[in-house]
Amino acid sequence: MKLIIHGGFFSESSTSNETKIAKQGALEQIVKDSYDYLKSHSAVETVVFAVSLLEDNELFNAGIGSQIQSDGKIRMSAAIMDGETQKMSGVINIEEVKNPVQVAQILMEYDDRVLGGSGATKFARKNGFEVFSTEIPQRRAEHEEKVKSLGTGTVGCVAFDQNGKIAVATSTGGKGFEVPGRISDSATVAGNYANAFCGVSLTGVGEDIMSNATATKIVTRVTDGFSLEEAFAKTFNELKPYDGFAGAIAIDSKGNVYHQDSHPSMVFASFDGDTFEVFE
Repeated sequence: MKLIIHGGFFSESSTSNETKIAKQGALEQIVKDSYDYLKSHSAVETVVFAVSLLEDNELFNAGIGSQIQSDGKIRMSAAIMDGETQKMSGVINIEEVKNPVQVAQILMEYDDRVLGGSGATKFARKNGFEVFSTEIPQRRAEHEEKVKSLGTGTVGCVAFDQNGKIAVATSTGGKGFEVPGRISDSATVAGNYANAFCGVSLTGVGEDIMSNATATKIVTRVTDGFSLEEAFAKTFNELKPYDGFAGAIAIDSKGNVYHQDSHPSMVFASFDGDTFEVFE
């Protein structure tokens, strides 16, 4: 069993050592708690569990830590993908829901598996997700002062379970101050993709990631025989012509774990029951 999570880019929120230490501690706890969960659950169930914990932590730009858009509202996006069934489900620009990734999980059982805007929010309400304000004072202060972030905050998880199944989930609170209606990469196959050979979750600038179809390219190349390292190298090289800003985490069907970013430092942690790694 293997597990890797990411929490966006460190530079998107703060350069303080205190914040860095807090994020390291949070990631370590979440990846270890999620690994314990993985022992008795599927990869799909585990990525939802892990991303929910990340959404519940205001240090990260998802769920309760989400950024505020230019009109003063918070809109979030999230997706999950089951590598075995090839089903992907997601929500785009959903509002006032604590855990968008859990709404995406319910949508996995529907024919219409990706919902946006008011439709996504109404679906959540019909399925028992009560109105939950995801705004925190820090984000409102940033908005009022018009201190724009780098727009590189997203959380994600890739899991490899005891049956060799792969799943991935990704969630974001947006880049902050964006035009209402803007769609990020997180609920698209550019930012969240898996099959039986590999699973990849992205963070970074959504427009750059979608231009490169990053997650899909990496997974396709692994499927075609590339090693994870080779697939990452070729795909990240294709970001260079426009200085694309992206970070990715992945696990392949052999249990290999890999991560890379184009503009350090991506916040990540991985655990396999013995070896633990966290961003420094």
